[in-house]
Amino acid sequence: MFHINQKMNSMELRIDKLSKTYSNGIKALQNISLEIPNGMFGLLGPNGAGKSTLMRTIATLQEADSGSIILGDIDVLKQKNALRQVLGYLPQQFGLYPKISAEVLLNHFAVLKGITNKGERNDLVDALLHKTNLYEVRKQNLKGFSGGMKQRFGIAQALLNNPKLLIVDEPTAGLDPVERNRFYNVLSELGEHTVVILSTHIVDDVKELCTNMAIINQGHVCLQGNPLQILEGLKDKVYRKTIDKAELNCYKENYQVISERLFLGKPTIHIVNDKNPGDGFSLINAELEDVYFSEIFNNTNPKSN
Repeated sequence: MFHINQKMNSMELRIDKLSKTYSNGIKALQNISLEIPNGMFGLLGPNGAGKSTLMRTIATLQEADSGSIILGDIDVLKQKNALRQVLGYLPQQFGLYPKISAEVLLNHFAVLKGITNKGERNDLVDALLHKTNLYEVRKQNLKGFSGGMKQRFGIAQALLNNPKLLIVDEPTAGLDPVERNRFYNVLSELGEHTVVILSTHIVDDVKELCTNMAIINQGHVCLQGNPLQILEGLKDKVYRKTIDKAELNCYKENYQVISERLFLGKPTIHIVNDKNPGDGFSLINAELEDVYFSEIFNNTNPKSN
């Protein structure tokens, strides 16, 4: 079998002071700086935070106004073709030919990637179909694929050139838990040998997969680091309380309410406080979701600090 992602040299992606403002005045990226090592890197942020703009810029699909992106010895913004030769990219939305089988289409994409040797190409296609758990349905037309199967096919085509950098943008949105777990397994294997950027607004994706992460909001990097170390910043500071719906606004005025959810029809709120506020609140172990909501809250409401 043709082997992929074996003994690949460690790479690092360095982004320095990257900015992008659209013609309508929206500042999508504002002085973004990140160091992304080999492995799984989670990029968290709400819709409209600038994640997709950053991904498209790294993938050379749009220009930046200023700043630099360096992958190993490749100057991404100046050496676009060199970057594309080592890039795998799975955008948030991508089209597939519905009346073609997975095997035939992946073989076609391999030809377009310049893999002209038939034997080598067939071995590579088989290896990728096995890796993404699609080999048993390789003869099936893509129109019969579930959402998760289509996403796994997207990963297979993104790996055809044995990339040093793999970008996946919102890959698990809309997937059921079973398909999401299958996708996690594929990505976790890839992160052993490749720089993999997982852009998402789903906190569980990052919690399950990533050893490094950043939170982006309104075009700014709010926080970056190792998820476990980041969690230490909220240790003994997150409190929970179930309240009546009519009380919610009052609590928001008096506390830093970072999240709310319904439990048996009543809102349960999480707040961040340096000491026990009393008032019926109970201390809980901080989760990555609490970090996320806290950073988004602070970035959106800077006067509250």
